Amino acid sequence: MSTSPLKEHTPPRGAIYIPSRAYNGYQQWRDYDSAEAARDLGYAASVHLDALRVWLSYEYWLEQPEALGERLDDLLSHAAGRGIRIMPSLFESCGVESTRAALEDTDPRSAVCVVSPAWSVHRDEAQWAGPRRFVEWFMHRYADDQRLLAIELINEPYLPDRRMEFARAMFQRATGMRGRVPLTVGCSNLEENLYFLELGIDILQFHGNFPADRAAFRRLLGHAHLAQDILGRPIWLTEWQRLRARASGWDTPWLPPGERASDYASLADIVRESGLGSFFWSLMVKPAYLIHQRRVGTINGLFHEDGAVWSLADARAIANDPGFQAEQRPQWPDWARPAEGGVG
Repeated sequence: MSTSPLKEHTPPRGAIYIPSRAYNGYQQWRDYDSAEAARDLGYAASVHLDALRVWLSYEYWLEQPEALGERLDDLLSHAAGRGIRIMPSLFESCGVESTRAALEDTDPRSAVCVVSPAWSVHRDEAQWAGPRRFVEWFMHRYADDQRLLAIELINEPYLPDRRMEFARAMFQRATGMRGRVPLTVGCSNLEENLYFLELGIDILQFHGNFPADRAAFRRLLGHAHLAQDILGRPIWLTEWQRLRARASGWDTPWLPPGERASDYASLADIVRESGLGSFFWSLMVKPAYLIHQRRVGTINGLFHEDGAVWSLADARAIANDPGFQAEQRPQWPDWARPAEGGVG
């Protein structure tokens, strides 16, 4: 069982946060702008969110460790002022290879998330010393920082390959420096959490981005709630987006135009009724994070940079407030238009 002091919790109501024009964690921190972060946190607060899930960047830490700490502290201070807590994810198992070109790419047709650390590091235990030092640096600074909601060691460490072994090794190093902040892993399904139970995982995660059926989605969340009651540990849905009845977009070369943009209103009531902690993707309007979704023209997000919303119905569903008001603009931002309609 977990040794964390987490006993009772208020389920978070959160979103994924990557600034509008950042395509990966490296760019988020290299180009961090304090005023932009403060503005975006204001948008989150306006729809009554109390948590954000963000990615750090091992690659940026290697280049500028002190700058990463200063910029994260700035984000945490802005968030605390809004009553919002941050769940940082230290490593990322999804994305294209971590090359210099991929880290710096800003072409909306090709710039996507980047695996962190590189595949060669994930697969070679002899190279895990560097990532362990990153974990140690982070835990030394933040293990007891109550501005954090939880510490996520890695996102979606899929099987089969060395990613799960890498994830377990990084999680074990974090448990050796455990403080008051709960530890978690961004598992894509509940079963993957089993690989961390005996290591003392505090919060279990699962993802449900594009369900095809509302009834099936409701059953999925119901099963998660039952598991939460049995295990006595919080279970959070840390990625959800919209109903897609015709195709998920993961393994199809085409997506109906009406299912390419956000539609949080199609699922928000089920998420709310479940009572589970949850995070929708994403706070800011931007082209899809993953190359599979970029290819079929997916765009997601709630707020444009100027505070307009893609969908007023979505904003009201997220806020659970039929009186929420903002300009509605269901249009791709000009800077992102080269990816509109999908890319080859």
